[in-house]
Amino acid sequence: MTVPAAGRGTTTVAPRAVRRIAERAAAEALPDGGSVIRGSAAVRGATARIAVGVRLPYPLRADEAAQRIRERAETRTAALTGLSVPRAEVRVDALSVAAPPPVPEAEPGPPGDEGGSGPRIRAQRRVPATVLAAVGAAACGLLLVDVIAVRFGGAPAGWRTAVVDWAAAHGPADTAVRLAGVGAALVGAWLLGCALLPGLRRRLRMAAPAPEVRGALDRTAAARILRERALGVPGVVQARVSVRRRRARVRAGVGYGRPEEVRAEVVRVLGASLPELGLRRTPALRVRVRREPGRRTPETEVPEAADVPTVAGRPAAAAPWPTDVDRDGAEDGTQDGPRNSGEA
Repeated sequence: MTVPAAGRGTTTVAPRAVRRIAERAAAEALPDGGSVIRGSAAVRGATARIAVGVRLPYPLRADEAAQRIRERAETRTAALTGLSVPRAEVRVDALSVAAPPPVPEAEPGPPGDEGGSGPRIRAQRRVPATVLAAVGAAACGLLLVDVIAVRFGGAPAGWRTAVVDWAAAHGPADTAVRLAGVGAALVGAWLLGCALLPGLRRRLRMAAPAPEVRGALDRTAAARILRERALGVPGVVQARVSVRRRRARVRAGVGYGRPEEVRAEVVRVLGASLPELGLRRTPALRVRVRREPGRRTPETEVPEAADVPTVAGRPAAAAPWPTDVDRDGAEDGTQDGPRNSGEA
């Protein structure tokens, strides 16, 4: 027996289900970095109206992205619910800026390595540019004012006639003309140097993680960092550091301990600190240590209760003061502090 259509029952899709389907369908069309914030749906008979609020990544063409989301939401909602979706509303409620991808740190090469990318940072030359612009503007302004005055029937300015008369009376053999020419040549060479040379000699070029990134480190800052690391070595009580493009020189004063051992520790600590500066070219390290005057090593201090023969109020046959040593371990021939010979 055939049951009439009116008695077969009905299928009702709740607005909540329609809303979830619309949100899921809109999420399928979102670009990378986008998300669905909220959605709503209203069902009347066999018709449903849906609205979806989304967050889109920036930068992005919002109109094109919203068009794709709307078409996807209408098509999928109608296919999955069996309802007619005449219109879907898409609201762009927020824009989000995606975090930039992490940039890998540039690994500094060995000493002498000229790797890296990008030209050096050039000095802005503000003072030379300002002086040249001011002098040129003043000279051109005075000449222009005088030419306009003569054009309108006035007399030439006194300074212009004086300059012309002086130039007519003095030739290239005069001392004043030669000195003026030498001065003009020096000023021209200085201006050419300012225009062609990059400058910023006090800054060390850093390794660039990308071709469009350039960085520089001030030499004073690099020397201050190395000095703090050197003063942290046990036995070092004073340190002087100078950093150049190719070499870093360290002079350390030893207050206690054996200078050879202190120097080896300074070389180890600063050798590990130089790559941390991130320079494009790691400078070669040269370390020199010296005994600070008036200080003794623990090995040469005399115990109070010890019966040690003295000569002129000093212990006899005391160990000599160590000599300066550089990074290569060679003595430089100088000795610091008094030397006890033990002779009467």
